[in-house]
Amino acid sequence: MATKQTSVGDHVRLVDRVAPDEETLPVAAVARRLGVAPATLRTWDRRYGIGPRAHTTGRHRRYTHDDIARLELMQHALLRGATPAEAANYALRSVAPPSPEVVTSRDAGASLLREFSTRSGAVLGLSRAATAMDAVAAQLLLADSIEALGVVSMWDDVLRPVLAALASRWAHSGEYVEVEHLVHECALAALIGATPLVTAPKNPRPVLLCCAPEERHSLPLYVLRAALARQGIGTQMLGAALPTSALAAAVRRTGPAAVAVWAQLPRNGRPEVFAEVPRTRQRVRLFACGPGWFTADLPDRVDRLDDLSDAVHRIEGLVTTPR
Repeated sequence: MATKQTSVGDHVRLVDRVAPDEETLPVAAVARRLGVAPATLRTWDRRYGIGPRAHTTGRHRRYTHDDIARLELMQHALLRGATPAEAANYALRSVAPPSPEVVTSRDAGASLLREFSTRSGAVLGLSRAATAMDAVAAQLLLADSIEALGVVSMWDDVLRPVLAALASRWAHSGEYVEVEHLVHECALAALIGATPLVTAPKNPRPVLLCCAPEERHSLPLYVLRAALARQGIGTQMLGAALPTSALAAAVRRTGPAAVAVWAQLPRNGRPEVFAEVPRTRQRVRLFACGPGWFTADLPDRVDRLDDLSDAVHRIEGLVTTPR
């Protein structure tokens, strides 16, 4: 196959001649496959040199499988926060374009995150994936962010800003509820996937994690559980809106080292929930976690944990210190 070089701006592109029996697609078909406008493909070709890399015998240029694989790689880079120029350069540097299965793998996602993702880039990428209702890209980006930044930093620096923006959009216009739900479910899946099974925990007595009785914002608890599990701390997740009677029963049955109760909203941060926690033979440390407790007048035996980073540090130090 004959090959020559052409230049497009600052980009260098190899131009081959397609073999007569090689399958190709026109721009309209490729646009439908990728879910973009034909004009977008022409712009990417003109500005960044990421278009059909081969000439056919006819007047119209057509896309080969390798061309489409590079475009898919560019799309995934865009969803992870790269600019169009960065995404095109990344795709063009791929000597052998990966298959779609490889493009969507965690290895490919981690590579993209290392290459162009800062925290702000990850926020942009997640916002783009969410707006496009691309659950696969959103979940992969969240998983990659966890590996690159850590669980708590992913929550503080990537996920929370996106959720806050979506909540603001919903409050002002009533729109994007479906997008917020999608991000929540993708985040939950990514956090569960990032939570190892702790078969030999450092703490002989577990840490119980639950939400206050009326609190249904449980996603931060999954962040806390994942962060603790990655430190070898055993937990019991009791989830959202746990009645006080159920919390009391769980404490009696498990004899935990600590209980962390999350409240997101001030109306749900009611200190009386801690009065229902029974006293056991071994001391149970009680923690009020989340912004819902900021203005609450807590009992003396309850420690207030201002943020998830503080919660991980304090709980780990407590349950792993020999007594």
